[in-house]
Amino acid sequence: MKKAALILFILGLFQIPLFADSTDVKQEVFIMEIKDQIDARTKRYVDLALQEAKERNSSHIIIEMNTYGGALYDADEIRSALLNLDIPVYVFIDNNAASAGALISIACDSIYMAPGGSIGAATVVNQTGEAAPDKYQSYMRSIMRSTAEASGRNPRIAEAMVDEKIEIEGITKAGEVITFSTSEAIENGFCEGQFNSTTELLTYLKLDNATVHRYEVSNTEAIISFFINPFISGILILIIIGGIYFELQTPGVGFPIMASIVALVLYLVPYYLNGLAENWEILAFIIGLVLIAIEVFVIPGFGIFGILGLILTLGSLVFMMLNNEMFDFEFVPSENITRALLTTLTGLFGSIILMFIGGVRLTNSKFFKRVALQGVQSKTEGYSSRFIAAGMAGKTGEVFSVLRPSGKVEIDGELYDAHTRGEYLEQGEKIVVVDESGTSLKVKKADN
Repeated sequence: MKKAALILFILGLFQIPLFADSTDVKQEVFIMEIKDQIDARTKRYVDLALQEAKERNSSHIIIEMNTYGGALYDADEIRSALLNLDIPVYVFIDNNAASAGALISIACDSIYMAPGGSIGAATVVNQTGEAAPDKYQSYMRSIMRSTAEASGRNPRIAEAMVDEKIEIEGITKAGEVITFSTSEAIENGFCEGQFNSTTELLTYLKLDNATVHRYEVSNTEAIISFFINPFISGILILIIIGGIYFELQTPGVGFPIMASIVALVLYLVPYYLNGLAENWEILAFIIGLVLIAIEVFVIPGFGIFGILGLILTLGSLVFMMLNNEMFDFEFVPSENITRALLTTLTGLFGSIILMFIGGVRLTNSKFFKRVALQGVQSKTEGYSSRFIAAGMAGKTGEVFSVLRPSGKVEIDGELYDAHTRGEYLEQGEKIVVVDESGTSLKVKKADN
């Protein structure tokens, strides 16, 4: 007894705690949003947000959700990232978590909803809004089922959010996919509570005293998102095509092709970082440019190389905007395809207009005249390409360097460029000039 009292006295003297106070543990709530169509940009946003949450050692993550769904491929990758995360993730559905949004919500540890919210309707649809073939529905059913099992929810209900053929007594009839309201989701175990705001949710979770960090994209990411805007993409396509055209029209100027290269980088990099521009699409674009260059420089005209090059170049620009799986556009929304086509065609026609209307104005502008050599040194103004004085014809001399068939000859102590009609003459052999026109003398072996 005395020993125990002595130990307690020593611990108190040196202020050594026996038990850790759980309230002293730092807690940080990391809040992120999914409030738009789920696509490659959303996936990149989530990846960056989760990475920052890990680096900050956040204790909890809350996703504020309001989406009607989007691309299945991207939603599936987000789902996998959430299931493999060690940090507890809660989702607060403020209005909608439909389709791919429902899949992501079910992958979270807890689901909370605002009054009037809904979750479900996860049937896979194609570009026209109709149900996709059964192989896609089967895949969606399987990942909804496995996700529900992993998060401790009814997998049969999760499947019924996809397949209208599934009938669950007291919940849904055949011919209807499940879409739960907030109260129905609570009743069936797909929602842990109803709250008006994230603030109320934090109070319920006893995290109202925790540090709250709301994720914001960096300036770099904001710039990347800016250049993915279809309007900006159209302008970049215009500059890419227009720059190549003007460089071909005035070779050696430099700034049109530089503008084209800069625009191409600004076009490719954002789509590549967002997972849209695949390596094969970039390769197809490069091959298209090579084919066009062959058509222009090697076999002038407009034949098969030019047509194939144009198809590959424009086609790859379209594909880079779409999250397709090797030409499989089954899950790509029709509005995305339409927007990509319109953006590319607008850039193409804009560049054509620029070529025919703005080309003349550009070449006549003061700026263009400063950087491009446009003056002509005509013969009427006294200019001549002749570098040899008249009266050389008939003169004799000797070979200074071997003529095979061109080289140098020495005449009257002066060196001149010279060439024969094909014969080789060795150094020291006698020659006679037969023609003085052009930039070098035409000579032949002198008769002995």
